[in-house]
Amino acid sequence: MSKMIPYDRNKPFNNLPLLPPPDEKVMTIEILTALNNANRALAELKGLARKLPNQSMLVNTIALREAKASTEIENIFTTEDELYKALTLKEQDLQGNAKEVLHYRQALWTGFQEIIDRDVFDEKLIIKVYQTISQLKDGIRSDQTETVIMKRGSGDLRGTVVYTPPRGNKIIKEKLDNLYEFINHDDKFNYDPLIKMAVSHYQFEAIHPFRDGNGRTGRILSILLLIQKKLLEVPILYLSTYLTKQKEDYYQYLNDVSARMSWKNWIIYMLKLLKKHHCIQ
Repeated sequence: MSKMIPYDRNKPFNNLPLLPPPDEKVMTIEILTALNNANRALAELKGLARKLPNQSMLVNTIALREAKASTEIENIFTTEDELYKALTLKEQDLQGNAKEVLHYRQALWTGFQEIIDRDVFDEKLIIKVYQTISQLKDGIRSDQTETVIMKRGSGDLRGTVVYTPPRGNKIIKEKLDNLYEFINHDDKFNYDPLIKMAVSHYQFEAIHPFRDGNGRTGRILSILLLIQKKLLEVPILYLSTYLTKQKEDYYQYLNDVSARMSWKNWIIYMLKLLKKHHCIQ
């Protein structure tokens, strides 16, 4: 059995375990069953996309809907009318939440082009996606940045600390380098790509390398991983609508991995998400 890592949500999680997780945590019968279903659903989606007469138009529509839903997870809301009006404006004329949504879509396409051109996850890729989303010019959090994740919404727990990510540029980069290696080197880390997607999404969010935009960046990286592993040819997956309806579960399962190494529930949650929302809605 694997040893539990000391965890205190109020202190920087500098002892966040490196990847991979223990095999007994990620290779269970329940996970393998969910894995088969998710892989079948993605194969259907990939086949459907190839048959479409105007794939580029559909991909652009899906990318825009994914961008809108993903920003809503961060409590950035916009109407369909505002969004489609914004599509006709120049960059300097964009305003409000519609601007955030369009920056997300731009980041998705920027990351997609990077993966097609270079086929690698690295610091250049994640910073390019982050900078496009946030429209900031900084990179990995500095030693001076004191970041905590607090409970959102209403209720007695609002504003309480739920997680404190690792602190210190050197520590963050060490954990990111391990994440890149886990994703890129299939010969060394021979896991099904969907297991890699679920595990790496948690790890990226737990590292929380940027001062803003980590959730949106992480969701784009998950789609890019599926493209890198040839499970998708274009960013046609529409995940975030499910997450907007299941935000509490999403954050709870993430926190359970940090606090109790509860990988099984998290991985099954992500695999069911893929199965349920692989289709065009």
